[in-house]
Amino acid sequence: MKINDNQRIGAVNPYKKTSDAKFVNMAGKKDKPKDQVEISAEAKELLGVQGNSRTEEQTRRIEELKASVANGTYKVPASKIAEKLFPYL
Repeated sequence: MKINDNQRIGAVNPYKKTSDAKFVNMAGKKDKPKDQVEISAEAKELLGVQGNSRTEEQTRRIEELKASVANGTYKVPASKIAEKLFPYL
């Protein structure tokens, strides 16, 4: 006697069926409207003021750090690394 699993022949995966239906619905629709953000002139002005608030000393220090990193002479103290890692241990 031969037994076949004949009940599965016509079975359809319900997950595939729903995902196929979504793709068909999406294909029929036009592009969804895109989200847009508008920044007011006042907000742009405030952002501009914040960006330029560095002092001359801060700017000089940043340039020194950039130069030392570029030259390969920048060294990070091990104690500072340990301080930052300690809370996670």
